[in-house]
Amino acid sequence: AAQARLDKARLDLERTVIRAPVDGIVTNRQVQVGQRIAAGAPIMVVVPIDTAYVDANFKESQFRRIRIGQPVELTSDYYGGDVVYRGKVVGIAGGTGAAFSLIPAQNATGNWVKVVQRLPVRIALDAAQLRKHPLRVGLSMEATIDTRGDD
Repeated sequence: AAQARLDKARLDLERTVIRAPVDGIVTNRQVQVGQRIAAGAPIMVVVPIDTAYVDANFKESQFRRIRIGQPVELTSDYYGGDVVYRGKVVGIAGGTGAAFSLIPAQNATGNWVKVVQRLPVRIALDAAQLRKHPLRVGLSMEATIDTRGDD
């Protein structure tokens, strides 16, 4: 009986440590020290800091020369113009945000006005720069894609 209590105490102690599958920043924490939680209950979000990316929404009129693999320069208000991130285009969405929204925009007036759509472009950021100047989820950035030499 004493051995069973000892084994249970060791198991309980092991379960007090949570190991994250990735390096990152804990956010949206929903538990406190000493609190018991049910299996499968969400307790926090871990935001990876080495593999951050930016989803830039470019106007459809800007897409003529955007290609996967192109270099990108980005600045964030978080650090100002002093820090310029380097990245590259790694993906282009298959449609606009309006095309895939659950509730599509409706023009109730009957007037047909052309609305320029935006397409998401995924930009991978350099991990070394992210370690030196970490970013947070939800920050706005300004992106410039180098399209020189493309026709």
